[in-house]
Amino acid sequence: MRQQVATVVWRVVLAAGLVCGIGLLPWLTRTDPALTVLKARSAERDPSPDVLADIREQLGLDDGPLHLLTRWLGGLVRGDAGQSWISGSDVMPDVLQALGASLLLMAVALVVAAVTAGLVCARTLRLGARRRLDPTRRGGTGSAVVAALPEFLVASVLAAVVGVQLGWLPALGWYGPQWTVLPALALGLPAGAVIGRLLDDLLPGAFGEPWALAAAARGLTGRRIARQALRRCVPALLPNLGLFVVGLTGGAVAVEQIFDIPGLGRTTLQAALAQDLPVLQTGTLALVLLAALATGATRLAARLLTGPAQRDGTLSSLHRPAPPARGLQPLLLGAVLLAVVALGLPRDPLAVHTGDRLHAPSLDHPFGTDALGRDLLARVAHGALDTLLLALGISAAALLTGVVLGLVPRVSGPLVDTVNAVPPVLAALLVTAVAGSGAATPAFAVAAVAWAPLAAHTSALLRQERATLHVTATRGLGAGRWYLLRRELLPAVLPPVVRHALLRLPGVALALASLGFLGLGAQPPSPEWGLLLAENQPYAERAPWAVLAPAAVLALLGALAVTAAGGLRRPRRRARVPAVVQEEPAEEREPVASR
Repeated sequence: MRQQVATVVWRVVLAAGLVCGIGLLPWLTRTDPALTVLKARSAERDPSPDVLADIREQLGLDDGPLHLLTRWLGGLVRGDAGQSWISGSDVMPDVLQALGASLLLMAVALVVAAVTAGLVCARTLRLGARRRLDPTRRGGTGSAVVAALPEFLVASVLAAVVGVQLGWLPALGWYGPQWTVLPALALGLPAGAVIGRLLDDLLPGAFGEPWALAAAARGLTGRRIARQALRRCVPALLPNLGLFVVGLTGGAVAVEQIFDIPGLGRTTLQAALAQDLPVLQTGTLALVLLAALATGATRLAARLLTGPAQRDGTLSSLHRPAPPARGLQPLLLGAVLLAVVALGLPRDPLAVHTGDRLHAPSLDHPFGTDALGRDLLARVAHGALDTLLLALGISAAALLTGVVLGLVPRVSGPLVDTVNAVPPVLAALLVTAVAGSGAATPAFAVAAVAWAPLAAHTSALLRQERATLHVTATRGLGAGRWYLLRRELLPAVLPPVVRHALLRLPGVALALASLGFLGLGAQPPSPEWGLLLAENQPYAERAPWAVLAPAAVLALLGALAVTAAGGLRRPRRRARVPAVVQEEPAEEREPVASR
């Protein structure tokens, strides 16, 4: 009970710190909030001293941020979040309306993600049900390509092709259920591919457990065994599913911008840009509460699916030693990526030739040219150096941070929920406010949130691995906590978490690209991939190669990351628990009688 109270207090402290930090945003940026509000209200109005003084008096800015925060919190207790500094309307109804739109979009996107995840792991389920699963063969190249597609690019293509050219579905606005289909596809396809890959990584271990062998020997149908295998694997993924719920609600800023959806992510971004603090604070608080509810629901679902096995320590390990996956795919994909970079590096990415605007791919320009006649192969290759090296560095830091914090779930759990409630776009604005704008701002913003899914995955796997029979037996022989962590828990947990980090490597590059697409990342004439996509997006219908070239390289990166991750397996070693425990130093052993 004491631990639960401490967790609740820690969660409240983090949420309060986040909301208070956002309340200091105008003062952190060292800008005049009155001037920002005036520009948002009427860009043409002259910012004379009298006008600015009148705005400060209306908003109470002269009283300081503490007074404003206290007044906002006092009204929040009564259900009043104040009035918008820009429109003057009540904040609470507007935020609730935006939250409703985001929740509806999130629900439909989750259906799309579930279907996509089912398609990704359908082959493994089919082969496992028939007892024909080969653990050394790993697929997933197609799902990696889907996972690596930028959400804003999928949204733009769907809006232009399905919505405008074919006219099958509406591509702009938010007036009914049919307006949710295209944005839900843009959000659900990449998310479903990631979830499907994580699930497909766990299923072979479930099909190899004793209960599956016994069920097949008793004559149970393969379909029933496959259903139970899914039930066995889903609890380890539920924490990440909760993160996806919040991410699809508050992090779908680019998709909401493209489809003109009045969702919570877009509302929060607009409030942050205009420094409309009441709307920004209320929207962030809604995301934090949603994260807490999603975490509670996923933990309850995990307990119901696992039953008493986790409590009694009678689970089997899903991460037994296995040989690395075979295949030449990583080498071939890596060779293709290196060839693209090597061919493009000698070319000038900044050379402008206005007479060669939007030329189709040719021998002189294998990827075509952009709207200024610049060679796209050169820009993609030079952008790869910045994008890939930066994504690798951020992924390595996120992996280390996620594993370390995942080992202390009571500390990291509420922190993960709070961090996940901050969309990368809002994180970029906060980083910009504190550190100033620059080339490092997107990297700091993405790194600040990239570790959260890995920490949640580590905690979930560690919780299940601690409840396995072999860990219980090893503990019963006298093994101490450090021995269990070094020899049993980390060797089982690290390989899937590292594979997860590799799977998210394209996602890190996409997050950087998304910030560039929204104008918060690299600035022209940089050849960064997100900026390439943003610059060429208006010409997608006239010159699709200008968008497809950087998108194809992103997809190639995703396929390379997933196929390379197949070689990361827990190494085989001899079972020597009794001998090792006897040789363990006295300070690392914990006597059985003392427990």
